[in-house]
Amino acid sequence: MIPETVPNIMIRIMIADDHAVVRQGLRMFLTLDPSLEIIGEASNGKEALEAARQLKPDVVLMDLLMPVMDGIEATAAIKRELPDTEVIALTSVLEDASVIGAIRAGALGYLLKDTKAEELIQAIKAASEGQVQLSPQAAARLMREVRAPESPEALTERETEVLRLLAQGHSNKEIAQLLTIGEKTVKTHVSSILAKLNVSSRTQAALYAVRIGLVDKAES
Repeated sequence: MIPETVPNIMIRIMIADDHAVVRQGLRMFLTLDPSLEIIGEASNGKEALEAARQLKPDVVLMDLLMPVMDGIEATAAIKRELPDTEVIALTSVLEDASVIGAIRAGALGYLLKDTKAEELIQAIKAASEGQVQLSPQAAARLMREVRAPESPEALTERETEVLRLLAQGHSNKEIAQLLTIGEKTVKTHVSSILAKLNVSSRTQAALYAVRIGLVDKAES
């Protein structure tokens, strides 16, 4: 009996950057990995939103400083319409307003354009699984901004477990396996955690967990 072959799961990527040479460079080295597929490109935020609506990528690499519509506005619009699409801000900008704005808009990651190729590929794969991806510099800036919410609604014991695992970088699928619960149940817990902490993204929730000592900084 011939064993069935399991098809490779491709991660579908869209690149949004107003510099053609950057898009070409990213396409060249990302396509060297057989698990990554570039399904579209955009040269501004408006094009990125329109392309994302049509193509429904798994991960968008989003420049922030683009004409017509900037990357932060485009990220917020994409996350509103396509919550399952993850966005990684890939930029040369390291200003507090940009880092905080991108994360608040729903970006799961924030990386600088000088990130090594291998690190970017790993970040894309991790982001496709829902894992937070931050450059050390971006994480440091975000940590300064993380504040305990005013009179936060108490998390349940299970929500606290989910938050701890989320902050350690686990995906929803991994959290479900570790806690022996359904992936949909994990998503429900995550939504409840975000609402109770009054934050808009997994990244902000993870940083909050580090700030309050729920996980060590080294674990996150």
